[in-house]
Amino acid sequence: MTYDYDLLVIGAGSGGVRAARAASAYGAKVAIVEEYRIGGTCVIRGCVPKKLLVYGAHFAEDLVDAANFGWCIEGSRFEWSTLRDNVLAEVTRLSSIYTDTLTTHGVTILHGRAVVTGANTVRLEQQTITAHTILIATGARPEVATFPGHEHAITSNEAFHLPELPQRILIVGAGYIANEFAGVFNGLGSKVTVVNRSDQILRGYDQQIRDRLLQISLSKGIQFLFNTSIEGIEKQAGGKLAVTMTDGMTLPCEVVLIATGRVPNTDGLGLESAGVQLDPKGGVCVDGNNVSTCPSIYAVGDVTNRIQLTPIAIREGQAFADLVFGNKPGCVDYDCIPSAVFSHPPLAAVGMTESQARTKLGDVKVFIADFRPMKNVLAGRDERALYKIVIDAATDRIVGAHLIGPDAPEILQLMAVAVKAGLRKAQLDECIAIHPTMAEELVLMR
Repeated sequence: MTYDYDLLVIGAGSGGVRAARAASAYGAKVAIVEEYRIGGTCVIRGCVPKKLLVYGAHFAEDLVDAANFGWCIEGSRFEWSTLRDNVLAEVTRLSSIYTDTLTTHGVTILHGRAVVTGANTVRLEQQTITAHTILIATGARPEVATFPGHEHAITSNEAFHLPELPQRILIVGAGYIANEFAGVFNGLGSKVTVVNRSDQILRGYDQQIRDRLLQISLSKGIQFLFNTSIEGIEKQAGGKLAVTMTDGMTLPCEVVLIATGRVPNTDGLGLESAGVQLDPKGGVCVDGNNVSTCPSIYAVGDVTNRIQLTPIAIREGQAFADLVFGNKPGCVDYDCIPSAVFSHPPLAAVGMTESQARTKLGDVKVFIADFRPMKNVLAGRDERALYKIVIDAATDRIVGAHLIGPDAPEILQLMAVAVKAGLRKAQLDECIAIHPTMAEELVLMR
């Protein structure tokens, strides 16, 4: 049978774009379908714009700290519209670059809502497109619970487009998105309340690191309400909101941001017509080669509901193209994946937490550096950084690294290499420190 394309990719996010351009480079005839904007969650409404907001929020403390460094800054004021519009302009620029990259690699870009109608067919608007191989790379979206007045809440998608900076914002959830936006809006001047149905933030991260973030967040004025959730939202005069909690408390605010998780984008995609199996949350079930239960349909990225990280989607997209069109078999290694939370201050981690290591290995050694960064000392800021390394006592191997403090994600990246490579604590000790830096603490722990 003759097909319109060798590969049809549905979704032009990080994973889909990488797969499309790589497959095209191998000589395949490739088309990619996108119903919104080229770039996906990371570029359009995720990692990139969020990190730019994080940078913007940091200036609030930097301007205060500057006084002890001799800078006299008078009359400074913040304009939300300037930051918002500049961030959105950068998003547009990057989306254009992604579009140019696809075009340069000979990938046909199709706009519209794609629906799978069979193992090798997709309906796009009023036409049917055929492809030898179909790749699902539609990503995920914020999950929003249904409760009275939920339509008055926003998600991280809308946070980048707020017409005004809210005086009071209530953030529901305690994962990385919730803590990141809590830091952003608190830094920009909003009164922030974080609401979580359990009594923990950032489940999965090391306990001491989580506790330190909570302690610092509270000192910055962020309020946390644990073991409760929203019962309803009522819109009042002037755009104000009254939020009723399950414990009977009522909270006034201007914005409610729901950040309780993300779900795969498979609704209405028609995958059942091709016999593609989905998991209970709607994720596409795939094997180690990203093949679904339909041999001609593959899936990569957040839509598989495995590990929802941009670098993972990119690796999976490349692995797919290498296997299917480059005849280079190889699976993505999901062991020792580093991650970061761009909170205020940021934290980052790789490998096992102390608790996980004690459960799995039994005998472990833990090394900790708890210190005040030099910049904070002169600025008169009491905020302390915490670095933690977990060692397998039997082998001296570094099995985990966990950091919270300024530039923690930047510093953690190379520690991820050490953990991945199975380096020993003794090898860290042999390294000469770069002084004065925060990173030197990693090679000075005794």
